[in-house]
Amino acid sequence: MKILQAGPLTTVQDRGRFGFMALGFSPSGAMDDFSFTLANILAGNDEGEAALEMTVAGISAVFDGPAVIVLTGADISPRIDGKPAAMNRALAVGAGSVLSSSFAQGGGCRSYLAVAGGLDLPPVLGSRSTNLKAGIGGLGGRKLRSEDYLPFRAPCSVLPAMEKRVYEGRPPAGGSDPLVLHVVPGVQEDRFSPEGIRTFYTSAYTLSPDSDRMGIRFAGPPVESMRGTDIVSDGIAAGAVQIPNSGQPVVLMRDRQTTGGYAKIGTVAGTDLCLLAQLFPGTPVRFKKISLRRAEGMYFRRLAEFRGLKKKSGG
Repeated sequence: MKILQAGPLTTVQDRGRFGFMALGFSPSGAMDDFSFTLANILAGNDEGEAALEMTVAGISAVFDGPAVIVLTGADISPRIDGKPAAMNRALAVGAGSVLSSSFAQGGGCRSYLAVAGGLDLPPVLGSRSTNLKAGIGGLGGRKLRSEDYLPFRAPCSVLPAMEKRVYEGRPPAGGSDPLVLHVVPGVQEDRFSPEGIRTFYTSAYTLSPDSDRMGIRFAGPPVESMRGTDIVSDGIAAGAVQIPNSGQPVVLMRDRQTTGGYAKIGTVAGTDLCLLAQLFPGTPVRFKKISLRRAEGMYFRRLAEFRGLKKKSGG
């Protein structure tokens, strides 16, 4: 596949690079794990196979041989050889076929492209995910650009039960107003005053344009602490909600720092991070406290949904 137009920020991502945070390497990986996994299931791949993550707008590319592709996430109005193509469905392309797309719409900002058989790129520290800050993984550790060439590892022209490789539900998107993010209280919740905790869970916050793959920043009523929010640096989990001295929440995402020195009021449930990853700046959100047991239940329901989709698709 040769890239004709790469879009504002297109990178190769898989499930992430694990086991190296002690050496300072963030996990990286797909921001919207739901759409990423969905693409790979429909493409008949291992769920963690590397795919393209496209931000704000999709790519244009030409294929030098037959392949099966799947596009998920935010609707980028894909076209193959000028004809409209469907999102969330396995699509066959031929030698010389041209994929084109547009800006993301439908309540999301990130889209994914999986290729049946996977991308033939070397793993770095056990992952093909692009880490832009470290300059590793993906294609030279950088975002894609025009004229880049991506080889496929085991391409095919058709998959079994192609007509069943379709997702008919509605993928998670940040379209609700406001979006509710479920938060499991953290061990540092006692750093915040009762009034600060009440403010966090009852106020509306707006996603700041100063957000990226490292962290999603919010603007709204400051969360009051009792002794300041500076702590001895400790490890950062995906979805951790840091409260810096400004009192404005920051949710740490896939390219997060490995340790941090601000108190964490809680952690956004893993199944909600895919919703957060789709938000545009200016989107309002609210935070809702839930138990760890409920967060686990949300996760297991997601796994059951994926199992059902794999069974339907013949996987």
